[in-house]
Amino acid sequence: MASFLSLLSLPKLNLIKASSAASTTTILPTPEALNEKFGRKGIKFLDSNIVELTVRNGSSLRLSIPDAHVTSYKPKVYWKDEGFEEVLYTVPPIDGTLGPYKTKGGIGLVLNEVVQPGAKELLPSNLQWTVTDVDSDSIDALQVELNCTSRFIDITYVVTLYPVRMATAVIAKNKSPKPITLTNAILSHFRFKRRAGTAIQGLRSCSFISHPPISSPFEILTPSEAVKSEPQRLLSFGAEPEPKPGSWTKQDLSLTLLENKMSRVYAAPPKERSKAFYHTPPSKFETIDQGRELFFRVIRMGFEDIYVSSPGSLSEKYGKDYFICTGPASILVPVTVNPGEKWRGAQVIEHDNLT
Repeated sequence: MASFLSLLSLPKLNLIKASSAASTTTILPTPEALNEKFGRKGIKFLDSNIVELTVRNGSSLRLSIPDAHVTSYKPKVYWKDEGFEEVLYTVPPIDGTLGPYKTKGGIGLVLNEVVQPGAKELLPSNLQWTVTDVDSDSIDALQVELNCTSRFIDITYVVTLYPVRMATAVIAKNKSPKPITLTNAILSHFRFKRRAGTAIQGLRSCSFISHPPISSPFEILTPSEAVKSEPQRLLSFGAEPEPKPGSWTKQDLSLTLLENKMSRVYAAPPKERSKAFYHTPPSKFETIDQGRELFFRVIRMGFEDIYVSSPGSLSEKYGKDYFICTGPASILVPVTVNPGEKWRGAQVIEHDNLT
C-alpha cells in the first residue's frame, strides 16, 4: 500500500456512477453491491450507506458515504482487550431519520465557494459522494476513496485508518475556465469526559483572532452561536480571557484551556503575511482530555490556519459529555484554484496512548 503522503498525488480512478430515476433521484448502490466490488477483510459496507473500517488491533472508524462524513473513530488506547474509546462527538438527527448531512459533529470536510457579486457558482451546493476505490495493506492499513464530480470541479476524498492514527485527505481539481476561490476546512468534533480538564497544547506564541467558524452542514454550533460571548466559569484557573473582536493576540500559555466558550482562528496576521518571511501556525498540536487521560495529535497539511472552538455551557444542551471543534482550515485567506490546477489538503489524527 502506498504511504499516506502519496495519497496527495493519487491518480484519477474510474468513477462508479449511481443510476438515476426519471425524477433525477439518485439511487445509491446497495451494501451487497459495494461489498461484492470493494469489500475485503477489514472493509465492510453496511446499511444506511455506511462503510466500516477495522484494522488488526481492533481500531475502527465509520464513514457515511453520501456526505463523506466520519461519524465514529474508536482507536485502541489502552492495553486491555476492551481498551477502545470513541474520539468523536456526534449529535443524531432531531427527527431520528438518517440521511446525508443530518448527523452533526464528527469529522466533516467543508468546501465553501467564495462567489463574487454577479458571478456564477461553480461548486455544487450539495456534494454527493460515491465510492471509487479501496486499498489495504494486510489489515494494518485500510483506505477508502470517495469522489464528487461536476462540470466544473472534481473532488477526491481519501479516508485512511491505521492502528494508532487516521487520516483524511482532499484533492480539488478545477475543471472550469475560471479560478475557483474556496474557504475550506476539515473540522473534527472531539469528545471529552468533562468540561474541566479540556485543553490543547502546542500553540504557544501563535497569533490568533476571535472569529466564527465557516458555515458547515456538520456544525453543532452555528457561527453566531459559536461567537456569542458568555461569562467565564468562576473556578476556571489559568484560562486566558478572549480578546476583543477584530484584535490579534498571541498565545502566552503552553496550555489553551477550553472549558470556557471561545471561537478562534490561529494564523499569521495580515501585516505578517505581507512580509517575505513570516511565522505560520505549527503543523501539529495536541488535544488533552484529563478526564480520560488521553492525548491526540492533530496534524495539518496544505491548510493555512487552525480553527479552535469550545461551547462552554452550551455543551449541556447536547448531553453530559463535553466537546470541542478544531482542525486545519483556510478561513482568513481563501484558497484560489486556477483552471486545470489542483489543491491538496489533509488532516492526520494520531496518538501514542498505548505507550
